[in-house]
Amino acid sequence: MPRQDFEHHLQTLQEELLALGSLVEEAISRSTDALINRNLNLARQVITGDRAINQKRYDIEEMCVQLIATQQPMARDLRVIVAVLNMIVDLERIGDHAEGNAKIAIMIGDEPPLKPYIDVPRMAEKTKEMLRAALDAFVKRDAAAAKRVIDQDDIVDNLYDQVFRELLTYMAADPQTINRATRLIWVAHNLERSADRVTNICERTIFVITGKVEEEGVSKY
Repeated sequence: MPRQDFEHHLQTLQEELLALGSLVEEAISRSTDALINRNLNLARQVITGDRAINQKRYDIEEMCVQLIATQQPMARDLRVIVAVLNMIVDLERIGDHAEGNAKIAIMIGDEPPLKPYIDVPRMAEKTKEMLRAALDAFVKRDAAAAKRVIDQDDIVDNLYDQVFRELLTYMAADPQTINRATRLIWVAHNLERSADRVTNICERTIFVITGKVEEEGVSKY
C-alpha cells in the first residue's frame, strides 16, 4: 500500500473514532435528560442505542487489526493505531456507564425526586466537555491540551464528592430515602468513572506524541 493510501486509512480510522465519540456523547446527554425529565422512552432509546456503540467499537477494532496485519506500521503510525485500540475501549465503557444511568432512570420511574438535579447535570456537562476536548487534542496531536483535560478531572471528582456527601445526609436523616439516594449515587459514580476514562484517552494522546504513557505525572514506560 503506498504511503498516501496508508495515510488515507489512518484518516478514516480517526474519523471513525470521532464518530464513536459523538455516539457516546449523545448517550451521556440522553441518559441524563431521561433521568431529569423522567423520560422512560428516552432511557430505553439509550439502552437500545448502546448496541450501535458496541458495534462501532468492534468495527474500528477490526480496522486497526487489518492495518497492523497488512501494513506492519512502524514507530508513530503504530502508536496511533495502538492508541486508538485503547481509546475505543474507554469510549465503549463510557457508553456502558450512560446505559447504566438510563437503566437507573427506568428504576426510578415516576418516583418524586429526592432533591433538585443540580450537580448531576453539571457532572454530565463537564464530562462531555472533557470528552470533546480530549478527542480534539488527539486529532490535533496537542499534548498540552490533553494535559489540561486531565487536570479538569478534579472538577468532576469534587462534584461527585459533593453529591455523595449530600445524599449521605439524606439517608442519615430519613432511612426511607436510602433507595432513591443510592440510585443517585450510582448515577454520579457512573459519570465520575466516565470522566476518569476520558483522562485515559488523554494519556493515550500523550503516548502518541511522546512515545511514553504517563499517569498522574509518573512515567509508566
